[in-house]
Amino acid sequence: MAGTVVLGIESSCDETGAGLVRDGRLLGQALASSMDEHARFGGVVPEVAARAHLEAFTPVVREALDRAGLRPADVGAVAVTTGPGLSGALQVGLAGAKTLAHSLGVPLYGVHHLAGHVAADTLEHGPLPDPCVVLIVSGGHTSLLLVRDLARDPVVHLGDTLDDAAGECFDKAARLFGLPYPGGPAIDRAAREGDPGALAFPRPLTGPRDDPYAFSFSGLKTAAARWAERYRARGERPPLADGAASLQEAVADVLTRKAVAACREHGVGTLVVVGGVAANSRVRALAEERCRAAGIALRVPPLRLCTDNGAMIAAVGDLLVRAGAAPAPLDLSVDPSAPLEYAALHPVGRAAPALV
Repeated sequence: MAGTVVLGIESSCDETGAGLVRDGRLLGQALASSMDEHARFGGVVPEVAARAHLEAFTPVVREALDRAGLRPADVGAVAVTTGPGLSGALQVGLAGAKTLAHSLGVPLYGVHHLAGHVAADTLEHGPLPDPCVVLIVSGGHTSLLLVRDLARDPVVHLGDTLDDAAGECFDKAARLFGLPYPGGPAIDRAAREGDPGALAFPRPLTGPRDDPYAFSFSGLKTAAARWAERYRARGERPPLADGAASLQEAVADVLTRKAVAACREHGVGTLVVVGGVAANSRVRALAEERCRAAGIALRVPPLRLCTDNGAMIAAVGDLLVRAGAAPAPLDLSVDPSAPLEYAALHPVGRAAPALV
Protein backbone atom coordinates (compact mmCIF):
# COMPACT_ATOMS: atom_id res chain seq x y z
CA MET A 1 0.00 0.00 0.00
CA ALA A 2 1.41 3.40 -0.99
CA GLY A 3 2.28 5.71 1.89
CA THR A 4 3.22 2.91 4.30
CA VAL A 5 6.29 3.49 6.43
CA VAL A 6 8.40 0.33 6.46
CA LEU A 7 10.92 -0.34 9.21
CA GLY A 8 13.78 -2.57 8.06
CA ILE A 9 15.99 -4.62 10.38
CA GLU A 10 19.38 -6.06 9.36
CA SER A 11 21.43 -8.36 11.64
CA SER A 12 22.96 -10.99 9.38
CA CYS A 13 26.60 -10.45 10.37
CA ASP A 14 28.38 -7.79 12.42
CA GLU A 15 26.21 -4.73 11.73
CA THR A 16 22.93 -4.01 13.48
CA GLY A 17 20.94 -1.78 11.15
CA ALA A 18 17.53 -0.14 11.16
CA GLY A 19 16.07 1.97 8.37
CA LEU A 20 12.74 3.55 7.50
CA VAL A 21 11.50 3.82 3.92
CA ARG A 22 8.25 5.12 2.45
CA ASP A 23 7.39 4.97 -1.26
CA GLY A 24 11.01 4.43 -2.27
CA ARG A 25 12.39 7.27 -0.15
CA LEU A 26 14.76 6.78 2.76
CA LEU A 27 13.44 8.64 5.81
CA GLY A 28 16.15 7.78 8.31
CA GLN A 29 18.52 5.03 9.34
CA ALA A 30 20.97 4.05 12.08
CA LEU A 31 23.76 1.50 12.28
CA ALA A 32 25.86 -0.08 15.01
CA SER A 33 28.88 -2.22 14.16
CA SER A 34 30.71 -4.76 16.27
CA MET A 35 33.61 -4.84 13.80
CA ASP A 36 36.13 -3.56 16.34
CA GLU A 37 35.24 -6.42 18.69
CA HIS A 38 36.03 -8.93 15.94
CA ALA A 39 39.22 -7.27 14.68
CA ARG A 40 41.47 -8.91 17.28
CA PHE A 41 40.29 -12.32 16.07
CA GLY A 42 40.92 -11.51 12.40
CA GLY A 43 37.30 -12.19 11.45
CA VAL A 44 33.73 -12.30 12.68
CA VAL A 45 33.03 -14.46 15.75
CA PRO A 46 29.36 -15.57 15.60
CA GLU A 47 28.65 -15.50 19.34
CA VAL A 48 30.26 -12.08 19.75
CA ALA A 49 28.14 -10.80 16.87
CA ALA A 50 24.90 -12.19 18.33
CA ARG A 51 25.56 -10.61 21.73
CA ALA A 52 26.36 -7.29 20.08
CA HIS A 53 23.05 -7.40 18.20
CA LEU A 54 21.19 -7.98 21.47
CA GLU A 55 22.76 -4.89 22.98
CA ALA A 56 22.37 -2.67 19.92
CA PHE A 57 18.90 -3.61 18.66
CA THR A 58 16.71 -1.24 20.69
CA PRO A 59 19.07 1.78 20.61
CA VAL A 60 19.50 1.44 16.83
CA VAL A 61 15.74 1.29 16.20
CA ARG A 62 15.16 4.30 18.44
CA GLU A 63 17.91 6.26 16.68
CA ALA A 64 16.51 5.48 13.24
CA LEU A 65 13.04 6.64 14.32
CA ASP A 66 14.49 9.81 15.83
CA ARG A 67 16.43 10.63 12.67
CA ALA A 68 13.29 10.14 10.60
CA GLY A 69 11.24 12.27 12.98
CA LEU A 70 8.82 9.39 13.48
CA ARG A 71 7.19 7.51 16.37
CA PRO A 72 6.78 3.74 16.57
CA ALA A 73 3.05 4.23 15.89
CA ASP A 74 3.94 5.66 12.44
CA VAL A 75 5.40 2.32 11.30
CA GLY A 76 3.03 0.42 9.03
CA ALA A 77 5.13 -2.71 8.31
CA VAL A 78 8.32 -4.36 9.51
CA ALA A 79 10.84 -6.11 7.24
CA VAL A 80 13.71 -8.21 8.57
CA THR A 81 16.61 -10.19 7.13
CA THR A 82 15.84 -13.89 7.46
CA GLY A 83 18.88 -15.17 5.57
CA PRO A 84 21.53 -15.83 4.59
CA GLY A 85 23.86 -15.00 7.45
CA LEU A 86 25.01 -16.13 10.87
CA SER A 87 22.25 -18.16 12.51
CA GLY A 88 22.44 -16.56 15.97
CA ALA A 89 22.70 -13.06 14.55
CA LEU A 90 19.69 -13.61 12.30
CA GLN A 91 17.68 -15.00 15.21
CA VAL A 92 18.27 -11.85 17.25
CA GLY A 93 17.03 -9.62 14.46
CA LEU A 94 14.01 -11.79 13.74
CA ALA A 95 12.99 -11.98 17.40
CA GLY A 96 13.17 -8.21 17.69
CA ALA A 97 11.28 -7.67 14.44
CA LYS A 98 8.53 -10.09 15.46
CA THR A 99 8.15 -8.29 18.78
CA LEU A 100 7.86 -4.92 17.06
CA ALA A 101 5.40 -6.15 14.42
CA HIS A 102 3.21 -7.85 17.03
CA SER A 103 3.22 -4.90 19.44
CA LEU A 104 2.43 -2.42 16.66
CA GLY A 105 -0.15 -4.68 15.01
CA VAL A 106 1.52 -4.45 11.58
CA PRO A 107 2.54 -7.06 8.99
CA LEU A 108 5.99 -8.64 9.00
CA TYR A 109 8.05 -9.49 5.90
CA GLY A 110 11.08 -11.75 5.70
CA VAL A 111 13.72 -10.45 3.29
CA HIS A 112 16.65 -12.10 1.54
CA HIS A 113 19.83 -10.28 2.52
CA LEU A 114 21.19 -10.14 -1.04
CA ALA A 115 17.93 -8.74 -2.37
CA GLY A 116 18.49 -5.98 0.16
CA HIS A 117 21.80 -5.11 -1.45
CA VAL A 118 20.08 -4.95 -4.84
CA ALA A 119 17.32 -2.73 -3.51
CA ALA A 120 19.79 -0.38 -1.80
CA ASP A 121 20.50 1.25 -5.14
CA THR A 122 16.85 2.27 -5.52
CA LEU A 123 17.18 4.57 -2.51
CA GLU A 124 19.72 6.65 -4.43
CA HIS A 125 18.81 6.23 -8.09
CA GLY A 126 15.11 5.30 -8.13
CA PRO A 127 13.40 2.17 -9.49
CA LEU A 128 15.57 -0.49 -11.10
CA PRO A 129 15.34 -0.74 -14.89
CA ASP A 130 13.50 -3.86 -16.08
CA PRO A 131 15.65 -5.75 -16.87
CA CYS A 132 19.08 -4.95 -15.42
CA VAL A 133 22.21 -6.94 -14.68
CA VAL A 134 23.29 -6.81 -11.03
CA LEU A 135 26.78 -7.63 -9.81
CA ILE A 136 26.74 -8.44 -6.09
CA VAL A 137 30.21 -8.39 -4.54
CA SER A 138 30.65 -8.78 -0.80
CA GLY A 139 32.58 -10.66 1.85
CA GLY A 140 30.51 -13.80 1.43
CA HIS A 141 28.91 -13.51 -2.00
CA THR A 142 29.86 -12.82 -5.59
CA SER A 143 27.05 -13.22 -8.13
CA LEU A 144 25.92 -11.94 -11.50
CA LEU A 145 22.14 -11.66 -11.65
CA LEU A 146 19.48 -10.81 -14.21
CA VAL A 147 16.82 -8.83 -12.37
CA ARG A 148 13.39 -7.80 -13.62
CA ASP A 149 10.72 -6.83 -11.07
CA LEU A 150 12.52 -7.45 -7.79
CA ALA A 151 9.32 -7.65 -5.74
CA ARG A 152 7.46 -10.03 -8.07
CA ASP A 153 9.79 -11.95 -10.36
CA PRO A 154 12.36 -14.65 -9.64
CA VAL A 155 16.00 -13.58 -9.70
CA VAL A 156 17.97 -15.29 -12.49
CA HIS A 157 21.53 -16.29 -11.61
CA LEU A 158 23.89 -15.88 -14.54
CA GLY A 159 26.90 -16.89 -12.47
CA ASP A 160 28.07 -17.29 -8.87
CA THR A 161 31.34 -17.85 -7.08
CA LEU A 162 32.51 -21.44 -6.94
CA ASP A 163 34.63 -20.92 -3.82
CA ASP A 164 35.88 -17.71 -2.18
CA ALA A 165 33.92 -14.53 -2.75
CA ALA A 166 35.76 -11.37 -3.83
CA GLY A 167 35.55 -9.81 -0.37
CA GLU A 168 36.69 -13.04 1.24
CA CYS A 169 39.71 -13.03 -1.06
CA PHE A 170 40.55 -9.49 0.09
CA ASP A 171 40.13 -10.40 3.76
CA LYS A 172 42.31 -13.51 3.56
CA ALA A 173 44.99 -11.87 1.43
CA ALA A 174 45.13 -8.89 3.78
CA ARG A 175 45.76 -11.22 6.71
CA LEU A 176 48.56 -12.92 4.76
CA PHE A 177 50.03 -9.52 3.89
CA GLY A 178 49.93 -8.49 7.55
CA LEU A 179 47.25 -5.85 6.96
CA PRO A 180 44.44 -5.25 9.48
CA TYR A 181 40.87 -6.55 9.43
CA PRO A 182 38.62 -5.83 7.60
CA GLY A 183 40.79 -6.66 4.62
CA GLY A 184 38.89 -4.94 1.83
CA PRO A 185 39.39 -1.35 3.03
CA ALA A 186 42.97 -2.18 4.09
CA ILE A 187 43.82 -3.51 0.62
CA ASP A 188 42.21 -0.44 -0.96
CA ARG A 189 44.26 1.94 1.20
CA ALA A 190 47.55 0.11 0.64
CA ALA A 191 46.94 -0.09 -3.12
CA ARG A 192 46.94 3.70 -3.47
CA GLU A 193 50.72 3.75 -3.19
CA GLY A 194 51.32 0.68 -5.37
CA ASP A 195 51.66 -0.28 -9.02
CA PRO A 196 48.67 -2.37 -10.22
CA GLY A 197 50.81 -3.81 -13.00
CA ALA A 198 53.74 -4.80 -10.80
CA LEU A 199 52.67 -8.44 -10.42
CA ALA A 200 51.03 -10.80 -12.89
CA PHE A 201 48.42 -12.28 -10.58
CA PRO A 202 46.06 -14.73 -12.36
CA ARG A 203 42.60 -13.85 -13.68
CA PRO A 204 40.57 -16.94 -12.67
CA LEU A 205 37.95 -18.48 -14.98
CA THR A 206 38.58 -16.16 -17.92
CA GLY A 207 39.58 -18.81 -20.46
CA PRO A 208 37.46 -19.62 -23.53
CA ARG A 209 36.36 -22.97 -22.09
CA ASP A 210 35.43 -21.65 -18.65
CA ASP A 211 31.93 -20.82 -17.52
CA PRO A 212 31.72 -17.19 -18.72
CA TYR A 213 29.94 -15.83 -15.63
CA ALA A 214 31.20 -18.04 -12.81
CA PHE A 215 33.76 -16.68 -10.35
CA SER A 216 36.60 -18.27 -8.41
CA PHE A 217 38.98 -16.35 -6.18
CA SER A 218 40.65 -19.09 -4.13
CA GLY A 219 43.46 -19.52 -6.66
CA LEU A 220 44.09 -15.78 -6.74
CA LYS A 221 44.25 -15.74 -2.93
CA THR A 222 46.74 -18.63 -3.02
CA ALA A 223 48.90 -16.84 -5.62
CA ALA A 224 49.00 -13.75 -3.40
CA ALA A 225 49.94 -15.91 -0.38
CA ARG A 226 52.77 -17.64 -2.26
CA TRP A 227 54.10 -14.26 -3.41
CA ALA A 228 54.25 -12.94 0.16
CA GLU A 229 55.75 -16.19 1.46
CA ARG A 230 58.65 -16.05 -1.01
CA TYR A 231 59.75 -12.72 0.42
CA ARG A 232 59.39 -13.85 4.02
CA ALA A 233 61.34 -17.04 3.32
CA ARG A 234 64.27 -14.78 2.38
CA GLY A 235 63.77 -12.69 5.50
CA GLU A 236 62.52 -9.75 3.46
CA ARG A 237 59.41 -7.64 3.76
CA PRO A 238 57.20 -7.92 0.65
CA PRO A 239 56.35 -4.67 -1.17
CA LEU A 240 52.81 -4.59 0.19
CA ALA A 241 51.64 -1.59 -1.81
CA ASP A 242 52.44 -3.33 -5.11
CA GLY A 243 50.95 -6.59 -3.87
CA ALA A 244 47.74 -4.90 -2.77
CA ALA A 245 47.43 -2.88 -5.98
CA SER A 246 48.05 -5.93 -8.18
CA LEU A 247 45.60 -8.09 -6.24
CA GLN A 248 42.94 -5.37 -6.33
CA GLU A 249 43.46 -4.94 -10.08
CA ALA A 250 43.02 -8.67 -10.70
CA VAL A 251 39.76 -8.77 -8.72
CA ALA A 252 38.37 -5.63 -10.35
CA ASP A 253 39.38 -6.85 -13.80
CA VAL A 254 37.56 -10.18 -13.46
CA LEU A 255 34.44 -8.68 -11.88
CA THR A 256 33.93 -5.88 -14.38
CA ARG A 257 34.94 -7.90 -17.45
CA LYS A 258 32.31 -10.56 -16.75
CA ALA A 259 29.64 -8.03 -15.75
CA VAL A 260 29.98 -6.01 -18.95
CA ALA A 261 30.01 -9.19 -21.03
CA ALA A 262 26.77 -10.31 -19.37
CA CYS A 263 25.09 -7.00 -20.21
CA ARG A 264 26.15 -7.31 -23.84
CA GLU A 265 25.06 -10.93 -24.23
CA HIS A 266 21.63 -10.34 -22.69
CA GLY A 267 21.01 -7.02 -24.38
CA VAL A 268 20.76 -5.16 -21.07
CA GLY A 269 21.60 -1.48 -20.94
CA THR A 270 22.14 -1.04 -17.19
CA LEU A 271 24.65 -2.59 -14.80
CA VAL A 272 24.09 -2.22 -11.05
CA VAL A 273 27.06 -2.98 -8.77
CA VAL A 274 26.19 -3.51 -5.10
CA GLY A 275 27.56 -5.04 -1.89
CA GLY A 276 30.48 -4.21 0.35
CA VAL A 277 33.13 -4.62 -2.36
CA ALA A 278 31.23 -2.10 -4.49
CA ALA A 279 32.85 0.43 -2.15
CA ASN A 280 36.29 -0.53 -3.48
CA SER A 281 37.74 2.42 -5.40
CA ARG A 282 39.25 0.37 -8.23
CA VAL A 283 36.14 -1.74 -8.76
CA ARG A 284 34.08 1.44 -9.06
CA ALA A 285 36.56 3.17 -11.38
CA LEU A 286 37.08 0.22 -13.72
CA ALA A 287 33.34 -0.49 -13.87
CA GLU A 288 32.73 3.12 -14.85
CA GLU A 289 35.47 3.02 -17.49
CA ARG A 290 34.30 -0.21 -19.10
CA CYS A 291 30.60 0.64 -18.97
CA ARG A 292 31.25 4.00 -20.61
CA ALA A 293 33.22 2.30 -23.40
CA ALA A 294 30.41 -0.23 -23.92
CA GLY A 295 27.56 2.29 -23.81
CA ILE A 296 26.13 0.75 -20.64
CA ALA A 297 24.60 2.82 -17.85
CA LEU A 298 26.30 2.13 -14.50
CA ARG A 299 24.56 2.45 -11.15
CA VAL A 300 26.48 2.09 -7.88
CA PRO A 301 24.99 3.07 -4.49
CA PRO A 302 26.81 5.62 -2.34
CA LEU A 303 29.32 4.15 0.10
CA ARG A 304 26.92 4.35 3.07
CA LEU A 305 24.52 1.98 1.28
CA CYS A 306 27.11 -0.52 -0.01
CA THR A 307 27.81 -2.28 3.27
CA ASP A 308 25.13 -4.02 5.36
CA ASN A 309 22.44 -1.65 6.65
CA GLY A 310 18.79 -1.58 7.68
CA ALA A 311 17.78 0.86 4.94
CA MET A 312 18.29 -1.76 2.24
CA ILE A 313 16.02 -4.22 4.04
CA ALA A 314 13.39 -1.52 4.46
CA ALA A 315 13.72 -0.81 0.72
CA VAL A 316 12.80 -4.42 -0.09
CA GLY A 317 9.95 -4.34 2.41
CA ASP A 318 8.69 -1.15 0.78
CA LEU A 319 8.72 -2.81 -2.66
CA LEU A 320 6.88 -5.85 -1.29
CA VAL A 321 4.23 -3.74 0.43
CA ARG A 322 3.58 -1.65 -2.67
CA ALA A 323 3.42 -4.82 -4.81
CA GLY A 324 0.73 -6.27 -2.53
CA ALA A 325 2.88 -9.22 -1.46
CA ALA A 326 1.56 -11.46 1.29
CA PRO A 327 3.23 -10.91 4.68
CA ALA A 328 5.15 -13.64 6.45
CA PRO A 329 3.46 -16.36 8.49
CA LEU A 330 3.55 -16.22 12.28
CA ASP A 331 6.07 -19.06 12.44
CA LEU A 332 8.58 -17.26 10.22
CA SER A 333 12.07 -18.62 10.82
CA VAL A 334 15.58 -17.99 9.49
CA ASP A 335 17.55 -19.76 6.78
CA PRO A 336 21.29 -19.09 7.25
CA SER A 337 22.21 -20.54 3.84
CA ALA A 338 19.22 -19.45 1.75
CA PRO A 339 19.86 -19.14 -2.00
CA LEU A 340 18.61 -15.97 -3.66
CA GLU A 341 15.48 -16.87 -5.61
CA TYR A 342 13.00 -14.17 -4.61
CA ALA A 343 13.32 -10.95 -2.62
CA ALA A 344 10.84 -12.21 -0.01
CA LEU A 345 12.24 -15.00 2.17
CA HIS A 346 9.66 -16.63 4.43
CA PRO A 347 11.11 -19.91 5.72
CA VAL A 348 8.89 -21.61 8.27
CA GLY A 349 10.28 -23.07 11.47
CA ARG A 350 9.83 -26.74 12.18
CA ALA A 351 7.52 -27.72 15.00
CA ALA A 352 9.22 -28.99 18.13
CA PRO A 353 9.12 -32.80 18.53
CA ALA A 354 6.43 -34.12 20.86
CA LEU A 355 7.56 -35.28 24.29
CA VAL A 356 6.91 -38.94 25.07
